Amino acid sequence: MMFFIVAFGLLGHALFWGAGLAVLAMPRPWRRFWPVLTIPAGFTLQSFVVWIGAYANLRGTNSYAWASEAVPALLLVVAWRRRGAWQLVSDASRFGVLAALMAGGLALLVLPMAIASRGLTTMSLGSCDAADYAAGARVFMEFAHSERGGFLGLTEVVSVMSVDNFYDFWLRLNHFTPSALIALNGSIFDCAPYELTGVMTVVLMVSTLPLVFWIARAVLGYTSGVSLAVAAIYGLSPITWYAVVHVAMGQLLAAQAIGLITWAGLALWRGRLTWRRAVEFAPVLVLGYALVLGSYNFVLIVCLVPAVAFASGRVLATGAWTRFAGWALALLAPLAIAGVIFFERVAGLVERFRLFQTYDFGWRIPALTPEGWLGLVSGPELQAWSWGGLRWLLAAGVSGMLGWALVRRPRGAWLVASLTVPVLAGYAFLEVRGARLGTNASYDAYKLFAVFYPELLAAGCWWVTLRRGSDRLREWVAVYAMAALVLAGNVIADGMFLWRMWQPPLLVSNELKQLRHIEAMPDVVSLNLRIPDMWSRLWANAFLLGKPQYFPTHTYEGRRNAPLRGDWDLEAGIVAVKPSGDARRQVTPHYALVDTRSQHYFRAALGDGWHQEEFDPKTGERWQWTKGDATVRCENSHDYPLTVRCTLDGWSLGVDRGIILAGGAGAESTPVRLGSQRTRVPLAIVTIPPGSSTLTLRSQPAPMAAGPGDARLLGVCVFRLELEVMAK
Repeated sequence: MMFFIVAFGLLGHALFWGAGLAVLAMPRPWRRFWPVLTIPAGFTLQSFVVWIGAYANLRGTNSYAWASEAVPALLLVVAWRRRGAWQLVSDASRFGVLAALMAGGLALLVLPMAIASRGLTTMSLGSCDAADYAAGARVFMEFAHSERGGFLGLTEVVSVMSVDNFYDFWLRLNHFTPSALIALNGSIFDCAPYELTGVMTVVLMVSTLPLVFWIARAVLGYTSGVSLAVAAIYGLSPITWYAVVHVAMGQLLAAQAIGLITWAGLALWRGRLTWRRAVEFAPVLVLGYALVLGSYNFVLIVCLVPAVAFASGRVLATGAWTRFAGWALALLAPLAIAGVIFFERVAGLVERFRLFQTYDFGWRIPALTPEGWLGLVSGPELQAWSWGGLRWLLAAGVSGMLGWALVRRPRGAWLVASLTVPVLAGYAFLEVRGARLGTNASYDAYKLFAVFYPELLAAGCWWVTLRRGSDRLREWVAVYAMAALVLAGNVIADGMFLWRMWQPPLLVSNELKQLRHIEAMPDVVSLNLRIPDMWSRLWANAFLLGKPQYFPTHTYEGRRNAPLRGDWDLEAGIVAVKPSGDARRQVTPHYALVDTRSQHYFRAALGDGWHQEEFDPKTGERWQWTKGDATVRCENSHDYPLTVRCTLDGWSLGVDRGIILAGGAGAESTPVRLGSQRTRVPLAIVTIPPGSSTLTLRSQPAPMAAGPGDARLLGVCVFRLELEVMAK
């Protein structure tokens, strides 16, 4: 129940923050439609307050969030006096069906979260972005801009380009607005970032529905009923659900911003261009640009593409260059205003693109063909349907319907082309580039597609115009059959998403939350985060910002690898080093602190011959399979050898296996039998010499095939390999 209470509370809070500003910012001819502007206005205003709080050096939103509630309240009073209470209620009542769509979408996406976890938490189907956003949220919730203690000022780890501290990294380079929203709302709702991040992502997605409706209605000229249907498809689309289950908050905010900018740009061009009209649209454009700069600032260079494409075509047809110059000035002047306010975000643009050239961000995402543009995919990985050429049949049907509508309604051809062709050209380029170079450019392609998806979807549904004024039965049948197909296809894909979300592979478990207690341990001054999986390591970082932290590998932006100078290792994974005495402190069943200053301390990590770690998010249990012979790399920093007793917790696939541990200073264990039941078995007592050495876990007979649908060869399943140092 708490998931639903918080989700609807966040949505209501955004409406409260944006209502007054939306009434005041909406251009006069469209003033009665201010509700479509409310939520993006609320998000922009919230992020602006956090921005001001940061530069005022206030100690986090926990110190000023409640006082800042006066800002939207004052704006609402001004709007109330200007427009009148009854008129505001009348305006809002026009959007009752849209509000119902939003509420239904919110409940539908929150439901699997509530099923997957009893307590309020965050989960993901693969991306670790949630932990990154939560770390930024904690920065803005608890710390002042000038603070450099703990992790925030650890320059050798957190420096990125011109930024040398973790606070400025969020203001200048990383996705500021998502973390700012989590921080402000977390302070109001008394929720920690890990509790709010996933739910806030759902709220961001459903908050885009009013703008999708508005683009369909005001830009493409669809009827209210059709525009509601387009908004419903957006709310059900696997394209947007993919963003939700991977916690892509910045992407969802950028989609709202681009929707605002596109509508404002086309509305300015279509009407009589005067200074008064330009001034009326300036607030909407400032809101749109500010939202882009705060979320995905690098999208700024392409956010005007649909509007510019549309106006450029008209100029080439009519030669109205003077009008184009005035229009461009009206469009860009608000950008200058937003750029001055969010000056650090503009200043960080060049560095952001340099980071894209340096790192191959993301993962590979299947390419979408025309049927995928309308959400007709086969599952939560956005795979195309592969049954007997169904993909190409659907693609041909979608393309044919769109082409038929453009032939029947050619006056809309340039508008549809302006909203789709430039974006799809960029999408295709990135897909081809990724395939040619073997990089993750398909991830960038998806992001580009997704931030423009409100416009792409609305324009891709141009086939609905076939029913406009038509008395041909076949056109009516074609339109409604197409609508039914699109709806059914999206619902089928949603079912697959829901099935996966009920048992998410990544979740902030109760055990992971307990790492927060380490921050209150005064004797633990600094930490080496030797946690193998990215998800847990990033959340540990977010929970422990008060401590200096060092990483053995480049974990994420703002978390570079560096010499492990920490006094304690925060250890996880299946290898457990156990120095004698009190040098090991078990924090949870799977996480422990190991004192690096102990005379019995050494490091051990998995080497070759292991499959990827597997994880049960409900129980917290972790394990890894061997591929055959598997190694463990050891590093003894002392000038003397250490004697180590080894114990294995695991089981064997299919048959009993003989297990031998070899290595160290030449020691080798006698074979130990390991059967198909999980058990603990003692291995050899080995000697770890000074410097680097390798232990090898050998098993006989050879590994076996995992089973149907799994091509891996599996030997031994290891839950724990304990390396206990024996006191001299």
